[in-house]
Amino acid sequence: MIEVKNLTKRYGQILAVDDLSFTVTQGEIVGFLGPNGAGKTTTMNIITGYLAPTEGSVMINGFDIIENPLEAKTQIGYLPDHPPIYPNMTVWEYLNFVADLKKVKRAGRKEHLEEIMDLVKIADMRKRITKNLSKGYRQRVGLCQAMVGNPSVIILDEPMVALDPMQIIEMRQVIRDLGSRHTLILSSHILPEVSAVCDRVMIIHKGRIVASDTTDKLTSSLAGQNRLQLRVKDGFEQASGLFGTQNFIKTVENLGVKEEGSVDIIIVGDEGTDIRELTFKACVENNISLLSMKNLDSTLEEIFLEVTASSSKQGLEIEDEALLAVSETTETTVNEEEKGICENTVEKEDEDNGSDN
Repeated sequence: MIEVKNLTKRYGQILAVDDLSFTVTQGEIVGFLGPNGAGKTTTMNIITGYLAPTEGSVMINGFDIIENPLEAKTQIGYLPDHPPIYPNMTVWEYLNFVADLKKVKRAGRKEHLEEIMDLVKIADMRKRITKNLSKGYRQRVGLCQAMVGNPSVIILDEPMVALDPMQIIEMRQVIRDLGSRHTLILSSHILPEVSAVCDRVMIIHKGRIVASDTTDKLTSSLAGQNRLQLRVKDGFEQASGLFGTQNFIKTVENLGVKEEGSVDIIIVGDEGTDIRELTFKACVENNISLLSMKNLDSTLEEIFLEVTASSSKQGLEIEDEALLAVSETTETTVNEEEKGICENTVEKEDEDNGSDN
């Protein structure tokens, strides 16, 4: 279990992580998303103990990463965005070296390393020098080192970088298998893969979490309404006449003919109402042949863009208000100073006039 409370990290005047708090439960796979510079890697480095926070705390299975670093770090396997491999070692030598660093017992070590190499599908590369491996295989070796010692928490920073489509499919299955035995946090720019393997998604922007939930719940909450694309055998007028009279449908849109003898339409339902079954029943009761039905939920990419754009807009509004407040304060101060200068000038002129008299 990972528990992060009020985590803050500053680099001089730059606020990289801004009061983050979240929990990842045992056996959960959480996707950590955000644009470049959002604070993802900084947060992961703090969780793993690589960086110290400016404020806040991180607990790994009950151990504080700052107060009990050795106990906490033995619970963690970490794959950074650049796999930390030694180029002149073979794969087997490197993994055995990592096992020494992690103080994995000699008894059963060979079987343990064989198991994780088989899981990540690099057993046939054991005698290869790591510098001669492709980027994809070096990424797999990096994942293996994170798994050495069987840590309860595994943190993966961009685990699917440099993988080809087949390797991505294999890595997806590896991550799912790991999720049955470990707690996982992974960051990735390959959003469909995050959606495919993660139980929950956290989106971070400018050091803050701007959204956190399952993909399905994020989709429904941000879409705000139900949209279905239908292909019906009859013409648009008949379909429009039917759906236009249903109280669960708000709007009907004609997409035109995409298959001979049919028409495609989009219907929009009330927020929070699943209109699929109601739509099917309406078609059956009115003898309209429904050829296809597709839910037009927002994709993870659309959710990502929407929440980060909304967060940026709010940030700009706050900055504008702050600038306005500073401007008004400065203007007031200047006016008061000008008033004081004028009063002092008048007093000085009165004194000069008095002395002349």
